[in-house]
Amino acid sequence: MNAQLNREEELILAIETSCDETSAAVIRGGREILSNIVSSQIETHRQFGGVVPEVASRKHVEVITLIIEQAISEAGIEAKDLSAIAVTQGPGLVGALLVGIVSGMSLAMALDVPLIGTHHIAGHIYANALVHEIQYPCLALVVSGGHTELVMLEEEGVFRIVGRTRDDAVGEAYDKVARALKFPYPGGPHIDRQAAAAEHAAELPRSWLEPGSYDFSFSGLKSAVLAAINQSRMKGLELDVPALARGFQESVIEVLTVKAIRAAKQFGARQLLLCGGVAANRGLRSRLEELCAAERLPLLIPPQSLCTDNAAMIGAAAHLKWTRSQFTGFDLKADPGLSLEEWSVREARPAIPAE
Repeated sequence: MNAQLNREEELILAIETSCDETSAAVIRGGREILSNIVSSQIETHRQFGGVVPEVASRKHVEVITLIIEQAISEAGIEAKDLSAIAVTQGPGLVGALLVGIVSGMSLAMALDVPLIGTHHIAGHIYANALVHEIQYPCLALVVSGGHTELVMLEEEGVFRIVGRTRDDAVGEAYDKVARALKFPYPGGPHIDRQAAAAEHAAELPRSWLEPGSYDFSFSGLKSAVLAAINQSRMKGLELDVPALARGFQESVIEVLTVKAIRAAKQFGARQLLLCGGVAANRGLRSRLEELCAAERLPLLIPPQSLCTDNAAMIGAAAHLKWTRSQFTGFDLKADPGLSLEEWSVREARPAIPAE
């Protein structure tokens, strides 16, 4: 792709290495994707049944330079045209984050351009801005391998967490249940397919927590699935895998969607944004579409290529900081526990406590 450069709009090279995808992208004006290169490590980690942090870090080191060069080349620009370098600062695996940070920092120093440390979850949320016009206030439902959160955005770039998981994130719960059902890694798509093919759903519990709470808990549901598997084995009965997969997925989806719609109504959200890797789940997308249509609440979902970890979303989030000249010093450190609220373009109000 040949880019016709507009000097009034910045060109950000974004780098994402928070887990097991090595990605680099060039984003113009915070909205236009000139390139978005992703190198996945799924095949490497599949033999281990999950991501091995040390292996992930080594794989990032092996390909990061090539991925950056490819992103710049595909964007049809030269490195000297770049306005800034954005890197994922956190959350994520510390070793993996460091690979991207060191690479981005070195390039920013060499080109004498600003460095922008970027929040991974802000990236997932603002992936929507690459394909939709976001209206504020809005509510984001973040569902990924390591995160399940309801995030209120009363204005651009200001995040307030109103609900979060107290134990397993949705993606973690899916992977653990899939492992118990002997599905290969990553297990989420396998559960989604089995659930869609099932004639009926196994009865499994819903965890609503305290009245009025927007927090989530999936550990009890995971335990219920494991108990059903063990009981079937002890009784010598054939396990109805599709029914169990459907029961698990329906429980997850009901709690996620009911709380998201209730929060959107309570806080006056003009839109609901679905974000994160689990946003690719067909059952979740379909149910949210139904509920949002009934409530006449616009639902924004990025295409599948922007749901999983990628650098384009990091570039979109970094644009928030660029427009306000909120750059990062070259003493930037990887921060696996980086707070989304503190990363806001200005200080956000405290999170809403559970009632």
